[in-house]
Amino acid sequence: MIVRLLSSVLLAWILGFAWFAILLPQPLGEQQTDAVVVPTGGPLRIDRGLEALRNKWADRLLISGVDRDVRPAELSAQYPGSTELFDCCVDLGFRAYDTRSNGIETARWAKQRKVTSVRLVTTDWHMRRAEYELHRALPDDIAIYTDAVASKPSLMTLWREYNKLVLRVLAGLFGV
Repeated sequence: MIVRLLSSVLLAWILGFAWFAILLPQPLGEQQTDAVVVPTGGPLRIDRGLEALRNKWADRLLISGVDRDVRPAELSAQYPGSTELFDCCVDLGFRAYDTRSNGIETARWAKQRKVTSVRLVTTDWHMRRAEYELHRALPDDIAIYTDAVASKPSLMTLWREYNKLVLRVLAGLFGV
């Protein structure tokens, strides 16, 4: 009986990893939202968020998890031609330090801005866990649209991220 149960759990875990690794989230396209949220930590995420602003797919951008030593002018200088966007439409969040706190920081920001829809921009392999944390932190009346930045993750990156997601979901089931 225990062997069958353990075998079933192992099979579900392996099939879950296959689903996770093969069907990575995709870019969103031209969907309109009130705001864009970009957790720091991966290449091309901020570029994609700025693209959404330039194309008027959203009015504001939150970059969550910015290091406290970073100044807005320094950050905008890394994205040529984006100074005006940073001046008018980009907010930097300095409180988040991981994916879970990105969700909490975003929820506070969204409440202050009276946001009703969010475009979440992060790397494809990170999207599911980032979306999970955002769903946990945001009220149900705020729509979340995922906009994945395509990457070529290693098998080890996918393995670690899948296991982080599984552990986080299990912790969430127990109210942690």
